[in-house]
Amino acid sequence: MKFSKFMTSKWGRMLRIIAGLALIYVGVLVMKNTPGYIIAIIGLAPLFAGIFDFCMFAPLFGMPFIGKEIRAFKQQSKQ
Repeated sequence: MKFSKFMTSKWGRMLRIIAGLALIYVGVLVMKNTPGYIIAIIGLAPLFAGIFDFCMFAPLFGMPFIGKEIRAFKQQSKQ
């Protein structure tokens, strides 16, 4: 539960954006070949997840997909 709480926080979103940008950077500018481009494409997932506030792993833990709904879900769970 702490993991999902962190990932839906402002810092968690920033971490996903930074991780996505890092994967894109490494894939395109460091590796510069087909596996590098595949890594860059994979980097789009955490980048978009952070920008658009959704968590791809939340449904695996029985929570909603959208960050705002996850935070509301957690508030209901506390009560």
